[in-house]
Amino acid sequence: MGGKVKIWNPVEIAEEAKNDYASQIFPSLLTIDPSLSLAQMTPLVINLCKDMFKDWSNLHDSCFQVDKISGGITNLLLKVTVQQGDSVNDIITIRLYGPNTEHIIDRHRELQAIKYITAAGFGAKWLGIFGNGIVQSFINAHTLTPSDMRDPKLVPKIAKQFQRFHHVEIPGSKEPQLWNDIWKFFEKASVLEFDDSEMQKTYKTVSFREVQDEINELQVLCDRLKSPVVFSHNDLLSGNIMVNHEEDKLYFIDYEYASYNYRGYDIGNHFAEYAGFECDYSLYPNMNEQYHFFRHYLQPDRPQEVSENDLKTLYVEANTYALASHLFWSLWGLIQAKMSPIDFDYLSYFFDRYKEYKRQKEKFVLLALSYLSECKS
Repeated sequence: MGGKVKIWNPVEIAEEAKNDYASQIFPSLLTIDPSLSLAQMTPLVINLCKDMFKDWSNLHDSCFQVDKISGGITNLLLKVTVQQGDSVNDIITIRLYGPNTEHIIDRHRELQAIKYITAAGFGAKWLGIFGNGIVQSFINAHTLTPSDMRDPKLVPKIAKQFQRFHHVEIPGSKEPQLWNDIWKFFEKASVLEFDDSEMQKTYKTVSFREVQDEINELQVLCDRLKSPVVFSHNDLLSGNIMVNHEEDKLYFIDYEYASYNYRGYDIGNHFAEYAGFECDYSLYPNMNEQYHFFRHYLQPDRPQEVSENDLKTLYVEANTYALASHLFWSLWGLIQAKMSPIDFDYLSYFFDRYKEYKRQKEKFVLLALSYLSECKS
């Protein structure tokens, strides 16, 4: 099982991290197969913990409790509680990467980002790395649901956190990644072959010539908007936002897709995620809801002082780039339909997102064009 699931050399990465990460990262060469049941996985997880953290190496297995926090549609999240005697000593989170996810996620880009995002005070602390995953500190908070994201009391907090995130500085290229990533996905998605004949038949109904034209056209339009380039999360769905109401703390987690990108894309993508994986686009925020978000994003301390002009600019950016979000995740869905062992109808997800793209396209393209001609005059 070893070679197939290992996606990097943990020792090398822990060594590299020393240069620009204050805390020590503990490596282990072990891997864990994410397709195992929790019962099968538990002894392997305990073994991993003992191998990684030498202080725990002599503890009895009964000191460890392993629970599944969530299985997203690309990762598995485990919580490990370490208890000696009556007191809980430690709680950590183990993020197990799904098989084949390196086809869609640049893991090295993610690790590069984690160091700086953590140092800037976001999310969980990075503690360790193993053959096919990472270990982080445990965040005592619960994950939002899609309907929570539109809660008028939470929106200002999310917007303010967005603004902070967009000010994180990551060394290296500040080149926005959106169109590079979309074209990479397009190349992979357009040459798939499915073993399942029904899936192959459905896949054959996709016109990649049409999709290609759509990407080209949208890219030209988006470039004209000159949306500022910021360090972006790029995947701020409800499952990647956690909140602890007692401590009044809100966290962004999971930086698998994080990169420099267009401000409008990060926000537009977030709005598109109001629909959840069920793709219920009746939940997409209307203009007033978006303006509420923008005020707290642009001026968290004085939201009422944001100018009408700034609101309109961001409205045009976010909704035009939301179209790009539909294209990005629809292509992602096709690749996942082929690669992912997770039980999720990725093929339907492609059609849901692409259909929504086509449904909204005319409205938001016209909005962007009229805004551009106003700016000109």
